[in-house]
Amino acid sequence: MTLDQTIAELDALKTRGADFDELLEAAVRGVHQLDARFHWTGIYELYSDDVLRLGPFIGAPTEHCFIGVGKGVCGSAVAEKRNMNIPDVSRHTNYLACSSETRSELVILIRSGDLIHAQIDIDSHELAAFDDEAVAKVQRVADWLARAYAGRSSASKRR
Repeated sequence: MTLDQTIAELDALKTRGADFDELLEAAVRGVHQLDARFHWTGIYELYSDDVLRLGPFIGAPTEHCFIGVGKGVCGSAVAEKRNMNIPDVSRHTNYLACSSETRSELVILIRSGDLIHAQIDIDSHELAAFDDEAVAKVQRVADWLARAYAGRSSASKRR
């Protein structure tokens, strides 16, 4: 599936009124299929207690279903309010090992301005797997999801 096909699928799902979990699952599927180097792809949602909770994912099961802000690459991305591209996880002092096969990790925040909703987390069995093109593709899906999160927040405030 190409990036444009992924975005088109998300648009179609939203138009037909798919529930939010279905949108997240489709986004994970689409991102995972963007690159053969993506071996584990998931979304962690940020909750008000400063804990990231694992949502839909593709890949091997992980024991890291809950990650505190500041812990590991995922938690550090939130704490530092920035995306993180770790070309070699063995050199990252705050790395939480999900799999002994993981060599590199990418975390792209799903955000509306300063408000972080969630993140897309991707692990690869290859060193330095995430080039600028891969990062840009994942960022585009994250931006789409950020608009969906913002719309969901607006809708709940109107009720």
